[in-house]
Amino acid sequence: MPLSLLLIIVGIALRQADRIHFARSRPSRGNAAALIALQRSRATNWTPTLLLVGQWLQIAGWWRLAGHGPLAAAAAALGVAVQLRHLQEISHFAVHGVLARTRRANRLLAEVFAHYPLGLIPVTERQRLHVRDHHPNAARPGIDPNLAELHRAGLRPGTSRARFARAVVYPLTWHGVRGTVAGIATSLRHSGSWHRAAAIVAVLGASYLTGGWPALLCGVLIPRLLLYPQLAWLSLINEHTWFDPEPRTGSPAWVEAGRCLRLYPHNRALAAFAATTWLPYGDLHHYAHSAHPAVRWNYLPALERHLHQPHFTPDSLLTGPRSVIAHHRRALALHTTARPGTGAGKPAHSV
Repeated sequence: MPLSLLLIIVGIALRQADRIHFARSRPSRGNAAALIALQRSRATNWTPTLLLVGQWLQIAGWWRLAGHGPLAAAAAALGVAVQLRHLQEISHFAVHGVLARTRRANRLLAEVFAHYPLGLIPVTERQRLHVRDHHPNAARPGIDPNLAELHRAGLRPGTSRARFARAVVYPLTWHGVRGTVAGIATSLRHSGSWHRAAAIVAVLGASYLTGGWPALLCGVLIPRLLLYPQLAWLSLINEHTWFDPEPRTGSPAWVEAGRCLRLYPHNRALAAFAATTWLPYGDLHHYAHSAHPAVRWNYLPALERHLHQPHFTPDSLLTGPRSVIAHHRRALALHTTARPGTGAGKPAHSV
């Protein structure tokens, strides 16, 4: 167990190099132009590399911990799932071209440390879906691929309460697990499939050599096929007012304020917990990111303080009348009961 904790501590320490490097001269608030200029002056390839190596060292620490009894195995499953979620978000900023200094480094780091070992689609394909198709068209039916994914899971007008509840935990359902496995299989059919398969086999083998069968089961299979997809799914649900966005024109910040939300604006403890677990690396500040996608996560809090808040700032994800889930449920019900002539896919009004 001491070695397990040492690996986790060293991994956390390596990650701090990136945070400290980009914290120099960072203002408490600022506009996008000034923050982008500052991050470009700080751009480097070595701190993102240390950041990603640190994430995998933490994963290795959890693998070693998995063999120390049932409680340790459960903790390892959760710990690895959180780290996989972190890798997804780090690679997300690589997709936007702001993780490292060069385009080549962004793609290489994302592929080697996240997309290959996690069985994700190629970075270029993710870039097309996310940057070109999603960002300009967030929450627009028939255009936004993320909204289409929510619809396929059952989050659509007319859904029953039971179907809605199942859709919230969709990655944990049989159909969700099958979709996760199919997604990994699809990634292996893209170019470089041999390298992608080798990376997955390497992760499986490394986990077994590090912590045996408990590490393989609780450090790879359960986190990758169940827990990490569920964390990512909750993050997706939390990004936008998917089913009742306010149609707006104007500046990017004004447009995104009508179709984004900001969770936990008044609860620092829950915000900190979310930012270190299921909404890492700026995902808690998705509104600021949507308004200005070229801003690195280090500067999103400062940008958020500069912007006006979006129209929906819930204090809860799952419970209460002003929770994210309750908001989505009401929005879907309003779609169902909208007056004739409202138009398919067009919100009756904002909740």
